[in-house]
Amino acid sequence: MAKEIAAKKIENKDLKPGMTVRVYQKIKELNAKGEEKERVQYYEGMIIARKHGNETGGTITVRKISDGVGVEKIFPLNLPSLTKIEIKKQAKVRRSKLYFLRDYNKKLKEVKIA
Repeated sequence: MAKEIAAKKIENKDLKPGMTVRVYQKIKELNAKGEEKERVQYYEGMIIARKHGNETGGTITVRKISDGVGVEKIFPLNLPSLTKIEIKKQAKVRRSKLYFLRDYNKKLKEVKIA
């Protein structure tokens, strides 16, 4: 039921705070011989903020818990290294910025994605 979106065609209505998303990003790294290798790595977490709408500087802030520590990453939506964004689930939220989740320990209720 995961909804896939090409990073170049992300619309303003598609990504909302409270969505659990998987962001795929190309990463370049050097191997032992000094050759450049490119691979795709994903970052899965909940969108806690969406800023600047459809502008070229539009970003999403994605938060996940890794080994008991909260980690946040800001992704510019027009970043060329983003390959795709999968929407996993949608939580019921009543505000546009979910910064309270940094101190909130309970789970949010899930809503069906249309």
